[in-house]
Formats: sequence, C-alpha cells, structure tokens
Amino acid sequence: MKVQNLVEIIGADFFTGVPDSRLKALCNYLMHTYGIDPKHHIIAANEGNCTALAAGYHLATGKTPVVYMQNSGEGNIINPVASLLNDKVYAIPMIFIVGWRGEPGVHDEPQHIYQGEVTVKLLEDMDIATFIIGTQTTDDEVKTAMDKFREILAKGKQVAFVIRKGALTDAPKVEYKNDNQMTREEIIRHIVNVSGEDPIVSTTGKASRELFEIREANGQSHKYDFLTVGSMGHSSSIALGVAINKPDKKIWCIDGDGAMLMHMGAMAVLGANKPQNLVHIVINNSAHETVGGMPTVAGQIDIVGVARSCGYPSAVSVDSFEALDTQLQKAKSANALSLIEVKCSIGARDDLGRPTTTAIENKQNFMQNLNNT
Repeated sequence: MKVQNLVEIIGADFFTGVPDSRLKALCNYLMHTYGIDPKHHIIAANEGNCTALAAGYHLATGKTPVVYMQNSGEGNIINPVASLLNDKVYAIPMIFIVGWRGEPGVHDEPQHIYQGEVTVKLLEDMDIATFIIGTQTTDDEVKTAMDKFREILAKGKQVAFVIRKGALTDAPKVEYKNDNQMTREEIIRHIVNVSGEDPIVSTTGKASRELFEIREANGQSHKYDFLTVGSMGHSSSIALGVAINKPDKKIWCIDGDGAMLMHMGAMAVLGANKPQNLVHIVINNSAHETVGGMPTVAGQIDIVGVARSCGYPSAVSVDSFEALDTQLQKAKSANALSLIEVKCSIGARDDLGRPTTTAIENKQNFMQNLNNT
C-alpha cells in the first residue's frame, strides 16, 4: 500500500523510532514531510528510548503516538511496554509499526532468522494486538484493522502493524549526505593495515561486511575478526569482555555512531574499567546508513567529550586519513584505553557483499585464534 495512505489511516501526528530498511518508505515519508521536528518526528537512540518518549507525548497531549522500529528492537521495548505502558500500570495507548526482518519463508540474514520467527509471538505475549501488512493488503483492510485498533487503544492498550518486505510503497525520494570526505570502507582498510593480526570486534551493518571483504581482497584469514552481525550497540561491550580476559592482546572495536548511541551507557562501563589493551573506534557519519541513511544525533554531540567524561584516558577526533593513521599508530603503541572518532561520509559500494562464512564458523575461528598462544 502507499505509505501516505497508511499514515492517513492511522491519523497520528507524532512519530518516533529507529529506522529500518523494511520501513524505508515510512522513514523517507516522515523525513520528507517533517524532517526532524520535535513536535512531529524524532529519531531516537533505541527502541526503548522511543517508547518512553512517546509515553511522554501521550502524557502531555492525551493523543496516541506512533513508534516505528525493526523487529530486532522488540527486545528493547519489553521493559517499558510491560512496566510502563501496560493497562495494569499506566495504561498508555501506543501504535507500533514493526518491520518484519527474517519472516519465515523469506530469505534473510542469520541474525534475523530467529527474531523473525518470534516477532508476532513476542508482540502477542506483551498483549499487543497485531495486524500484518503485506504486498497484497488493501487500504480497506487496513482501515478495518485500524477501526478495531481504536477500540483497543481507548482501553489504554497497545497495537502493532507488522510490515512485510515491500509492503509500503510510493515514498518520496530523500537524499542523505554530509560534508565528510572519508569513506567507511577506506577507513576500515586503514584500521586493518595498522591493527595487523590483532583481534577486531566490528559492529553490525555494513562495517562488518566491508571488513570481511577487505580481508578477502587482502588474502587474509577471517580468524582475526568477530563480526557482530546483530545485537546493535553491543560491540564495544563484547570487545570489553574480550580485552579484560586477553590482556596480552591489543583488541580493536570498530563501532558506528548509531550503534554507539543505542547503548551509550557501555562507554561509561568501558571508561570505569579502563582496559589498557582496547582501542574503541567510532566511525561517525551521523546516519543510520545501513538501513537507508536517516540521521542520528551523533553530528550534534561531542563524542570525544563524552568519552573523556566516561573515563577514557585518551580520546581524539579525526577527519583526514593522515590524522587517522597517526592516531591509529599512537593507539596501537599506547598502554591505555583509547577512543578515536572518525568523521565519515555516507555511502557504500552498490556491489558490497555479505560474509560467506556462517556466524558459528566466525565465532569458532575467532575463539581459536584468540586462544592460540
């Protein structure tokens, strides 16, 4: 169905969420219509963040907000849905729009398969009524579902539209760009050149795909890298767990700005523990680029200042390859937790592939390499 028709049928005037490729049509529509406007549209750090923000909107206005997200974000909403929104607590009505990655019977990446299997069940377990929108769903069917949803919302409950691949169409074109010059793939290539045979933990999305292809092009083994293909926002914590238990190895974490923002509290834990063998690199293009390019707030915050306030002994920002190489060499030889923010452009190769090894193979090879003495 046309995305504008869905928005009009829902009839809400406030949307908040975390972008998803299944919902690119909706995200582009909202960016084209509102941009980032605190009265109508806010892209939040994580899905729990959006849910709480939407709850505040309801408390202030009495209206029903809309929260959009990929189904992987359901885990982040469980706590606020169960202990804040639920009709046994504050009875706050809310409409969720959920992109269905890993739908059974539809080919997808391994990190989406189980999440896809339990997507609808998780919503139902949280007492959230659902309606699935597919490519053949008509506007009248959605209108009928929304009429039923209004009765449920009036009782202080929540509802969800689950969006299948390709179900939303006719989005306006929106161009996402910034003024940074360095590409992420070339940034990662420089990191690989300096890190050598040191272990790397890389974040979800295109960064891990690019790291995999760089190893292929270099004829290098993939045993050095742990590709965090899912679990957005947790790569730095994985790297911390590795670094603490392998103090004789230099551990590198390639992070993204959206991932870093999603669970930024991890930086406080990193700074408090100060692993001397960990280099935390945040590639900042101020965008959710893997799922379409919608903006993050990372271009408006001082990531270096945050790191220093969290206790990182060393934190710098670079916007050129010359400065990047200098800081990578310093971090490699330093005996202290280091953060390097790298200002990055938006975009990737159209022919960028995906890892050809399985997640289990990646884990086993990485562990074997870590434990070789």
